[in-house]
Amino acid sequence: MRNREGEGVSEWFTGRSVFVTGGTGFMGKVLVEKLLWSCPGVKNIFLLMRPKRGQDVSARLADLLNAPLFNRVREERPSDLEKIVPINGDITLPELGISPADQQRLAQCVSVVFHSAATVKFDEALKLSVTINILGTKRLVHLCHSMINLEALIHVSTAYCNCDRYEVKEEIYPPPYDPEHIIQAMEWMDDELIQTLTPKLIGNRPNTYTFTKALTEHMLLKESGNLPVAIVRPSIVISSFREPMAGWVDNWNGPTGIIAAAGKGFFRTMLCHENKAADLVPVDIVINLMICAAWKTATTRPSGIMVYNCCTGQKAPITWKKFVQQCFESMRKHPLGDLMWYPDGKARSSRLINALNKYALHYVPAYLLDAVSWAVGRKPIMVSVQKKLDKAVSCLIYFSTREWKFLDDNVLALNSSLSQADKEVFPFDVRQIKWPLYIEDYVLGIRQFIFKESPSSIPKARKQLTKFYILHRTCQLLMMLLLWRLVMMRFNGIAKKYFFQFLDIVLRLTRLIPGL
Repeated sequence: MRNREGEGVSEWFTGRSVFVTGGTGFMGKVLVEKLLWSCPGVKNIFLLMRPKRGQDVSARLADLLNAPLFNRVREERPSDLEKIVPINGDITLPELGISPADQQRLAQCVSVVFHSAATVKFDEALKLSVTINILGTKRLVHLCHSMINLEALIHVSTAYCNCDRYEVKEEIYPPPYDPEHIIQAMEWMDDELIQTLTPKLIGNRPNTYTFTKALTEHMLLKESGNLPVAIVRPSIVISSFREPMAGWVDNWNGPTGIIAAAGKGFFRTMLCHENKAADLVPVDIVINLMICAAWKTATTRPSGIMVYNCCTGQKAPITWKKFVQQCFESMRKHPLGDLMWYPDGKARSSRLINALNKYALHYVPAYLLDAVSWAVGRKPIMVSVQKKLDKAVSCLIYFSTREWKFLDDNVLALNSSLSQADKEVFPFDVRQIKWPLYIEDYVLGIRQFIFKESPSSIPKARKQLTKFYILHRTCQLLMMLLLWRLVMMRFNGIAKKYFFQFLDIVLRLTRLIPGL
């Protein structure tokens, strides 16, 4: 299909069909919804899906489209949902598990491919991570070579695939190993040997996810040939900024699960360098960039693979300290129901102090609560919950204690090339983010979409929060009095002397306050 001169992003997708991998994942869902809503002329969206939990792909698709994410499309243009066509397949299988008939259909119809399928588990076994992230992408590229109308292949990577360097440019860096050699090694090595060698193989990278994503980019460079390819590298992807609704999130990954636990009152300390930038990016901003990158790739056909670092650290930075503070402020303004305790906590830069607080504030209460549960005949779960949280936090510590400089010149150039209308429909300029308002929407999104709590329940939750606040402060006061008592017993004369000196100063100061 020919490009018309001056054609905008939305108009360009008219009459074109799209193939999406990872369409049932967090980012994939937002991509599909955005294409339907903002590119109404799109012909078909083919989704690679596999049967799961006894459901065939048609049943899974029906469940997907009934989610709140698709409310506006379902209510205003329900017939557009019929454009979505499930393709039975599996990223881990040869030829992606796609039947010859469906392969032929894709080869004839597809103009744009968005490849977001990946295992995003940081601690995934290396063999499975290689199979999904590297080998799966290689198989997709082979399928793309058969697509006679392909105009853009957009591969979703991660900004942290080059986390072994401080400054990360929008280019593909040489990998530590040849991706093909790693694929072959996974085929003949047994699981025990792979597990033993994994730390040595990943080297300075913190996990198998960033390692395999780095190798995948280089594999794309080798295998894509003359295919029109672009790579989008988001940093830590969290809830939506604006679309399809502010604060939408549907998983516990990354900071979301930790914020949810903190909001309930049973997560209170985390190792984090407070003054380093928290490079967090809203999911809809990433999706808008991906769609525009597809349009740009197809209409300009740049030589080589364009890379786009989709990050906030350079243009809209927020420190971990500010992020944590504003999360707690929002959680107290819009508290969750069924609190375990008053939401309070702090990011700590000292490993020793954080470890002491973790055991005092997380595990001691967890064991006490489990003991009570066991005594009354209920299933003890709090220690297990804390262990899962501890594991999730350990995966984030590498990123919360370091900082990177992700250059984003290509992103800025792409934004500048858009018309004003396209900038409004597909905004991805991170400078538009107002962090206090965004974080408030994020917390509200966790409340509504993760915990399924209606906004109408907030007044009741605030009353509960007030009770827990009084209890929390009372316990703190009692603890201070107990510690003081212990000090008095140990250093009786000295403690009394300084206590009365302190009391005298306080009384003198109160006399200076008008009306007292």
